[in-house]
Amino acid sequence: MFDVAVIGGGPSGAMAAERLLELGHDVLLVDPGNRIKPCGGAIPSRTLRDFAIPEEMLVARASAARIIAPSGREVEMRIGDIGFVGMVDRATFDPYLRERAERAGARLFVGKLAGLEERSDKTLLLTLTATGADPASAPVTFSARMVIGADGANSTVRRLMFPPGKRPPYVFAYHEIIESPPGGEVHGFAADRCDVIYDGRISPDFYGWVFPHGSHTSVGCGSGVKGHDLRGATENLRHAAGLMECKVIRREGAPLPLKPMRRWDNGRNVLLTGDAAGTVAPASGEGIHYAMLCGRLCADAVHTSLETGRASALRQARRLFMGAHGRVFLILGIMQAVWYRNDRFREKFVSMCADPDVQRLTWESYLNKALVRRDPLAHIRVFLKDTLALLGIRAGGHDPVA
Repeated sequence: MFDVAVIGGGPSGAMAAERLLELGHDVLLVDPGNRIKPCGGAIPSRTLRDFAIPEEMLVARASAARIIAPSGREVEMRIGDIGFVGMVDRATFDPYLRERAERAGARLFVGKLAGLEERSDKTLLLTLTATGADPASAPVTFSARMVIGADGANSTVRRLMFPPGKRPPYVFAYHEIIESPPGGEVHGFAADRCDVIYDGRISPDFYGWVFPHGSHTSVGCGSGVKGHDLRGATENLRHAAGLMECKVIRREGAPLPLKPMRRWDNGRNVLLTGDAAGTVAPASGEGIHYAMLCGRLCADAVHTSLETGRASALRQARRLFMGAHGRVFLILGIMQAVWYRNDRFREKFVSMCADPDVQRLTWESYLNKALVRRDPLAHIRVFLKDTLALLGIRAGGHDPVA
């Protein structure tokens, strides 16, 4: 009998397991260990501080982002001296986090959840199958007082323990990890810059990206539009970046949730975290930092519930997360709904990104994981420019944001 079983050993599940161990609980951590989530791999410099991630885990640092409009217009947004965007490769980053949890005392089971039943005493019976096991071999069973579902957008925990249809909206993300060009630079590519492409031909409702990972590079895009050719769009991205001759290391695709669920717990003994709970930022698709934070908050909520015997304590995880980041998620959701709807608006959005106030507030908010409050006049200026751009009004005969 474990105190807690954590299903899924990505950033959120591994952080939840590590935190629970710090709080003195027996933890079972379950992960198949045979899959790499498609991910651009970007994390703010704050993530290293908040979660004690050694810089050796970074495969690259980015000091700027280049925003590209449908017309081909480019806007470079340099970060300056306030931080950087770190790049991790999920093929090495996730195993590192699982190993950290295991060293802290977690029992790691390499396999996946096949069944989850609630007993009359409210404890849970888990049926697990080992990765690579003989199909004829018997499944393994464990018991736990609580379960944290950190098993991704298509969460088995959510499917088994929550009402049907309870899942967040999502886009489907696809990317290719390729070898970076020799020497680090070719025409249209820079080894220290993230490219973000807003173009309906690449994605009719999201965006495409070229993110350098040192010796490798992630090139991909996402879309919620059924039938959109993500592979073809990714090929076009590689061509535009001068990366067609680079060898493909692996191809990956998966759903990417874009809105936190209204409820993360089942009211008794199960709590969702990370992608399973939908904690991926709208508009940007950023999820690693939020997943790791969510994992810690869920661990604290489970600890409180176990200590007090109150299942209602499980709700504190979502309450605290949304209290800290709900406003950012709301603003990003509105931004995606307004500016990503067609190429005319995408063009205006990229024009806005040329504005110094927009760039400064964007980077400070991203790096600090909070809305910038110390410069209200800058927010007013951005709001006015945003409104003018939305209405197609030019101030004084000039582009209001150029």
